[in-house]
Amino acid sequence: MSNSHEIRLSEAQPGTRLRIKHLHSKPGTSLRLRELGLCEEAVIRCVSKSQGNVICEVFNTRIGLNFHLASGILVSTVL
Repeated sequence: MSNSHEIRLSEAQPGTRLRIKHLHSKPGTSLRLRELGLCEEAVIRCVSKSQGNVICEVFNTRIGLNFHLASGILVSTVL
């Protein structure tokens, strides 16, 4: 079950479990994110945010994204 309220990944609090709802980026960038497992409906966890970067965990792998890229990923919290 998830909450329908969507936020940007860059706004998520560390430790929060999230479901990706939409990727707003260039087609090539979106394709690469999907290849890394950051695709629509994937459940991820925001690990930390610092110095303009967001570290998230997807399929037990940590991926670092810059703030601009993380801002283009819409997510909702997973209860």
